[in-house]
Amino acid sequence: MKPTDIVHLHTVGAPTLSPDGSRAVFSVVRPDLEEDAYLGSLWSVPTDGSAAPARLTRGDRDRSPVFSPDGRWIAFLRPDGDKRPQIHVLPADGGEAWKITAHPLGAGTPVWSPDSTRVAYTARIPEEKRYVDGEPGKEPPRRITRLKHKLDGLGYLTDRHSHVFVSAPIDPAAEAGEPVQVTKGDFDHSGVAWSPDGGELVFSAARHETHDTDLVEDLWAVAPQAGAEPRRVTDGTLSAGAPVYSADGATVFFLADRLGEDLRDFVGRTTAVWSVPADGSAAPTRLTPEEDPRFVGSLAVTQEGVLATAERRGAVDLLLVPFGGGEPAVVLADKVQVQAFDAAAGVTVAAVADGRSSGELVAVEAAGARALTSLAAGVEPLPMTELVAHTADGYPVHGWVAVPEGEGPHPVLLMIHGGPFAPYGHQVFDETQVYAAAGYAVVMCNPRGSSGYGQEHGRAIIGAVGEVSATDLLAFLDEALKDERLDASRVGVLGGSHGGFMTTWIAGHHSDRFRAAISERAVNAIDSFSGSSDIGSLFPEPLYGPAEKWAEQSPLTYADRIGIPVLIIHSEEDWRCPVEQAQRLFAALKARGAETEMLLFPGEGHELSRSGLPSHRVARFEAILEWWSRHL
Repeated sequence: MKPTDIVHLHTVGAPTLSPDGSRAVFSVVRPDLEEDAYLGSLWSVPTDGSAAPARLTRGDRDRSPVFSPDGRWIAFLRPDGDKRPQIHVLPADGGEAWKITAHPLGAGTPVWSPDSTRVAYTARIPEEKRYVDGEPGKEPPRRITRLKHKLDGLGYLTDRHSHVFVSAPIDPAAEAGEPVQVTKGDFDHSGVAWSPDGGELVFSAARHETHDTDLVEDLWAVAPQAGAEPRRVTDGTLSAGAPVYSADGATVFFLADRLGEDLRDFVGRTTAVWSVPADGSAAPTRLTPEEDPRFVGSLAVTQEGVLATAERRGAVDLLLVPFGGGEPAVVLADKVQVQAFDAAAGVTVAAVADGRSSGELVAVEAAGARALTSLAAGVEPLPMTELVAHTADGYPVHGWVAVPEGEGPHPVLLMIHGGPFAPYGHQVFDETQVYAAAGYAVVMCNPRGSSGYGQEHGRAIIGAVGEVSATDLLAFLDEALKDERLDASRVGVLGGSHGGFMTTWIAGHHSDRFRAAISERAVNAIDSFSGSSDIGSLFPEPLYGPAEKWAEQSPLTYADRIGIPVLIIHSEEDWRCPVEQAQRLFAALKARGAETEMLLFPGEGHELSRSGLPSHRVARFEAILEWWSRHL
C-alpha cells in the first residue's frame, strides 16, 4: 500500500434494516484525492444474499440512513449548498429525496418517531452574528466563563449549543414545516431516542450545576414539544450515553462509566451496559461485569436481550446482554472488529472489519457471518502476526508484527497508539500497511493503559504513565526483534497523541535503542496542556497524578537527554493537544542544537491522520517515509 492508496480504504457506515429485516441500507465512503474530500452514497442490499448491493442515492456525500418504522421512508444526511449536513427523506421504494431541515450549522443523525411521522435530532444553534455570515475575524469578542468551552474538531462550544429538535410532520407534497426546538439552555444534548409510545424523548446531557468541573453526563427525558421541562432519569453519578428504550417503554438501557467519588476519575474505566426505570424511580443498575469487557458504540433492544459491541484483545465482539444482567452471550466473535450493527424482525446485520478489509456488511447468523458485500479492492494487505511478550516480572503484552516481503533484515518501526485507553486491533490499518509496504517491519502492541484487556490493565499506568508503558513497549519490541528478519540495529519509534507522549518519553529515556523518532500531536508538557487543551481541566490529574508530579511525568522535562533525530508533526488547529506542545519541544531541541524538524498542517485538528483532508494525509505519509529513509 502506497500513501495515495488511502482512496481504496472505504468506510461502511452504520447499517439500517427495513422493519421486516429483508433489506439493509448503508453508506460507503472513501477518500477522494481529486476533490480532496470524503465521498460516499447510500447502498441497498437484500439480507438473504439474493442480489448484489445496488446504489440507492445519486448524492456523493450521503450518510447516516435510517428506515422509518413503517418501512415507507429512509431519512439520511446530505450536505446543502453551504456543505452543512441536512436531513433528507427518500421514499424507500424509490424516488427523489427532499430536504426537511435547514439549520445554519447543519443537523445531526435523524431518529424516527414510532408512528413514522416525524424525526428527532440534534442541531447546533449559533449565537447571532456568529459562524454564518461575514468574516470570522470580524465577529464580536467571546466572553469565556467556563472551563469546558471548546472541543477539538469543532472549536468553541458555548456560543453554539447542541439542542434537541423534532421535525414537522413528514409530507413529500408540502414544503418542510418549521421544526420544534425541544430543549433550551446553555447545555449540549446528544443521543436522542423515542419512547415506544412517542410520548417522550430521552437524551444525554450535563445539565447539572457542577457540569463544568466534573465528568457526569445524565440521561434526561422530555416531551417532544416546545417548552417541555426535561426530567433527570439517572442519578448524577455516571457518564451516560447511547440510550434506548425497552419494548414496553418502562426501562431505558444505556452505556455508562463510573467516575469515582470525585466524579472525575475516568482513567481505564470499563464502560458497561446499564438499565434504569424510564420514570427515574430507582437508581441505575449495572448489567455487565465491572472488570471486563468494555462496551463501545450503540445498543439495540431485541426480544432476547440488548445487543452491544465490546472490546476484547484487539477484537470488537457483538454480544447479547440479558435484560436482567449477567454474562453476555456471544453473537459474533472472531479476529474481527464489529463497527456498527442493526437488528429487526430476527435479522441482524453488521459492518465488520478484519485483517483483509476495512469493512464489509455481513448478515449475522447462528453459523457465523455471511458476507453481503465485497467492497475491498485495490489493496492487498500484508498480514499481521500476533505475538505475546512478557516483561521482566512476567506481565504479558499482546500485539502484532507486520513484516515486509523479502528475506530482510528489515528496518523496524515501534509504533505506539494514542489514548492511552485505546487498542490496536484486527483490521486493515493504513499506517501499518504503508510502512510495511515501504520496507519497514512494524511492531505494535497494547501495553498497560490500553483498552480491551480489563479495567486493571487500563488503570495500571496511573501516576507512572511513561515508566510503565515503556516497560511493556520495550519488552514487546525485544520479543519481536528475536525474528532474524528484523534488523535490531535500525529501529525507529513513532506515535500520535499518547503515542506521541510515549515517543518523546522513550527518546528521552532510551535513545540508545533507536536511530530516530517521530512524535506526533503529542502531550509533551502536562502543565501547559492542562490550561490549553479542550480536556485539560479534567484530564491530567486522574491520569498523571497531582500537579506536583507533572514535571516528573512530562516528556519535555527530559528533552536534554534526547540523543536521536526527532521529527515533530502537529496540526495548527489541534485543540486536544494544542500546537504549543509541539512548539515547546521543538524550541527545547533547537536550543541545544539537536537534530529536529517540525511539520505543521494548517486547517487540521487532532484527527488529521484519520479524517484530515486526503491530500494532507498523503503529504503526512510522504514526510514520514522520507524521514525514515534518511535515518533508517
